[in-house]
Amino acid sequence: MTFDQLGLSVPLLRAVEEKGYSEPSPIQAEAIPAVLTGRDVMAAAQTGTGKTAGFTLPILQLLHAGGSPHPHRIRVLVLTPTRELAAQVAESVTTYGAHLPFKAAVVFGGVKINPQIAKLRQGVDILVATPGRLLDLHQQGEVNFRDLEILVLDEADRMLDMGFIHDIRRIIKLLPEKRQNLMFSATFANEIRTLTNKMLHNPIEVEVSPPNATAELVEQWVYPVDKKSKPALLRELVVGNNWRQVLVFSRTKHGANRLAQYLEKAGVNAAAIHGNKSQGARTRALAGFKAGQIRVLVATDIAARGLDIEQLPQVVNFDLPNVSEDYVHRIGRTGRAGSSGKAYSLVSADEIKQLNGIEQVIQRHLTREYIDGFEPDHDVPPSAPLRKPRKPGQGHHQKRHTGSQADGGKHTARGCGSEGHNRPRRRRSSGNN
Repeated sequence: MTFDQLGLSVPLLRAVEEKGYSEPSPIQAEAIPAVLTGRDVMAAAQTGTGKTAGFTLPILQLLHAGGSPHPHRIRVLVLTPTRELAAQVAESVTTYGAHLPFKAAVVFGGVKINPQIAKLRQGVDILVATPGRLLDLHQQGEVNFRDLEILVLDEADRMLDMGFIHDIRRIIKLLPEKRQNLMFSATFANEIRTLTNKMLHNPIEVEVSPPNATAELVEQWVYPVDKKSKPALLRELVVGNNWRQVLVFSRTKHGANRLAQYLEKAGVNAAAIHGNKSQGARTRALAGFKAGQIRVLVATDIAARGLDIEQLPQVVNFDLPNVSEDYVHRIGRTGRAGSSGKAYSLVSADEIKQLNGIEQVIQRHLTREYIDGFEPDHDVPPSAPLRKPRKPGQGHHQKRHTGSQADGGKHTARGCGSEGHNRPRRRRSSGNN
């Protein structure tokens, strides 16, 4: 299938071609026609599968009618959980709407509100926003939802995880009842379906990734190591492998700061990114990372959600996540758009519960390797046997990804096999990735 078979207009096809894409990813092939029907849509798609273009392109197509935007009023509202994701969606709107007359704006907290107010007063067709800042602007009378036609909840599961449910309900009460609703989530978990039942009317369901699938092109390892030796092992991996760009996940904001400071003192350019950092600091850190000035970006799960980094060669789990499904989102930052990727987890003995949970979610035992000089005094216990997973409630929409283009990559299950997953394998960090 090609994009011109999806019913998109010539200006949109031109923008897609200029972006270098010819074939839609599976989520785009399913979601674009669904959105174009004008019905509510509920779509399950992992980060990195091209979901942003999956709703941006058809929304731009649906906006073809209507003249100049009115000050304060908007026609499309896209709600996102984080500032980074909001910026990414806004960039997608700008990219794919390059040959259309629509105006877009993005608003989020952590920056001055006056420039955002000035933008809204000029008139905006599409507004991308985080919930808190949107409510602030509405209370000041700077946003009017009278003309709203489409509401998008992007990464709805993450918004619920971050406690935005009350803000979302407040916003929905402000919107006109007659509107099209689009919900994109990594899973159709029970909490999402509860929200869906109250918000969506007879939605079309689109689910193209098996639940909790891991990136097909991502190779995954576990490095058992004592907790106190993790910082030194990370430095050894970065320097020994000559990694020029690596995203590292920390469980806490304080841990992210401490690790970035350790690496800086050890001669490795590093920066931390998390919710307590100002928007300016987060933007500078991400820009430096993309430009190659920062080798190691240490992030918490919330801050990393929505980061748009192309061809990221490897990620490291410095700490395993408490929520097993977050492992899937983490390693999904690499192996995107058809590129290969590698994911390494530094695991200490007290993280066996998290490791067992992750292996149960992905239905594979991860290969363990021991790095010379970093063998743990307290070894990680053997992995628990895998239990047969529960069948998903809505499996009839599932399909495997076969390729992937705009904003996307493959996201189907693969691991390094269960054979020998507890066999001690030793190596020095090697290879230039």
